Amino acid sequence: MAQLMDGKALSQIVWEETLEEAQAFEAERGRKPVLAVLLVGEDPASKIYVRNKARACKACGIESRVMRLAAETTKEELLDIIRGLNADPAVDGVMVQLPLPRGLDESEILASIDPDKDVDGLHTVNLGRLAAGKEGFVPCTPQGVMRILSHYNVEIEGKHAVVVGRSNIVGKPMAMLLLAQNATVTICHSRTKDLRSYVQSADILVAAVGKADMIPGDWLKPGCVVIDVGINRTDDGLKGDVEGQGADEKASLRTPVPGGVGPMTVAMLMHNTMEAARRHG
Repeated sequence: MAQLMDGKALSQIVWEETLEEAQAFEAERGRKPVLAVLLVGEDPASKIYVRNKARACKACGIESRVMRLAAETTKEELLDIIRGLNADPAVDGVMVQLPLPRGLDESEILASIDPDKDVDGLHTVNLGRLAAGKEGFVPCTPQGVMRILSHYNVEIEGKHAVVVGRSNIVGKPMAMLLLAQNATVTICHSRTKDLRSYVQSADILVAAVGKADMIPGDWLKPGCVVIDVGINRTDDGLKGDVEGQGADEKASLRTPVPGGVGPMTVAMLMHNTMEAARRHG
């Protein structure tokens, strides 16, 4: 029976660490770290995510400045707001909640954020820094996964890690982080032929596709470690990308859905914001 890796409990540890750092920062600098969050439109899920981030900021001693903008906000208006936040010395981190309404180019908007305030780690400069092994902000979900693996003492060096998913938000940076820890990494995706054969060879499996139960439990290598990034709403409730019951029978460790990777994504956003504040002074 697989041991569940409790991301929710671990996120509380990160929150406590960040709170101590934020309190020390405020005592030294006379201000709180500041995270500006832009929410464009009325997407229900985005509203929930932004509310959760504001709650995390409060718990971590970080000032949250949520800017709610109408779905009709133009590209020029949004870019002007971001330029203002980039230039504001009192703002340490800037993030834009995705997805954006139709008509707004996500890549162009993300590229307008100052890379040194890009606490989501999604700017091409920060992704390039990650690829080159240089210091920069790392996307929050893959960073959270690495913290989970470390917390549970998962050996990475020399292991075969299979990442299913190739997005800039999770798949690609996840592969680079694992490679930096000396894993042998295979990236799979929706067009991979014979996906089962790759999954069966994985010592560490990271599933980040967004399709419920896409990977059956009987595909897994006995004793493997399963990181399930998927959060899929179904008639039977939230499900991950990996079939849970089968994973329990095959894996040695796995993240549950919910309560696994999700809480760590928000926790690492807090961590990145605190790091941005330290750099800005």
